[in-house]
Amino acid sequence: MAFRFTLPVRFADIDHAGIVYYPLYFHYFHQAFEEVFRQRFGGPAAYVALLDERRVGLPAVACEARFVRPLRYGEDVTVEVTCDRVGNRSVTLRYRALCGDALCAEGTVTCAITDLDTFTSMPVPADLRALFEAL
Repeated sequence: MAFRFTLPVRFADIDHAGIVYYPLYFHYFHQAFEEVFRQRFGGPAAYVALLDERRVGLPAVACEARFVRPLRYGEDVTVEVTCDRVGNRSVTLRYRALCGDALCAEGTVTCAITDLDTFTSMPVPADLRALFEAL
């Protein structure tokens, strides 16, 4: 089931043209990614515990985006997160940025599941696999 997270477009998010500066969509995507962990994987400290205690990281190794409609200061953006693929050592998540029902941007981010002590890829842990497959 898709996960949705809504946040306001802040003044600091816009460029001189008055619209969201395009790299910030990836920041919105990552905020929704962290919120998935907070709401569906153990609460506010779940993502930090994954990184600091379990030493499992999810660095982005590939990303792409398509921009459809501009977002402006004061609008709310809802980021929808779904999982396109869970591999043996990586996951690809799909993001859609919506203003109301209007699609503003969509993108994918592939993350390698990484042992943070050695910075090498590792198999997707079973609990993470279940989290992503539920998306």
